[in-house]
Amino acid sequence: KIETIFPLLEKMSEIKMPLLIHGEVNEKDVDIFDREKVFIETVLDKVQNYFPDLKITLEHITTKFAVDYVKYVNSNLKASITPHHLILNRTDMLAHKIKPHYYCLPILKKEGDRQALLDVVINGDHNFFLGTDSAPHNITDKESECGCAGIFNTINTIQTLAQVFEDNKK
Repeated sequence: KIETIFPLLEKMSEIKMPLLIHGEVNEKDVDIFDREKVFIETVLDKVQNYFPDLKITLEHITTKFAVDYVKYVNSNLKASITPHHLILNRTDMLAHKIKPHYYCLPILKKEGDRQALLDVVINGDHNFFLGTDSAPHNITDKESECGCAGIFNTINTIQTLAQVFEDNKK
């Protein structure tokens, strides 16, 4: 219940302290591919309405819905995008045998979502920036019956971004 921390958010807004937030609900009845959208609609939108001056970073967004929300809602809202969400989609992770090393949270989404992320990055939209969200796990934890979510991308972020920009020259 986000309302329980409204006094804290009010103080943060007052002193200009940014709220950095992983924007997903974590409810079992919400499909894992819809958790970002549901968070934006039910939590973030409420926070934005109550605290329009609060600076917020929506960390590692994954959907076209989030891209559009950040672009058009409030100039105090920014978002980070991870390298792996720029180059992978859920088909890469799930087709022709599951690839546990592509499993991260927020989970990879559809190709159209990946393309929307790529478009704002390539076009240099100032509302979006890099967020590595590097989460390394032991290989036995990734390749297990109940594999851990997370991608260790710090080691190749610069090379990945260089390739993304090279592949998308205008």
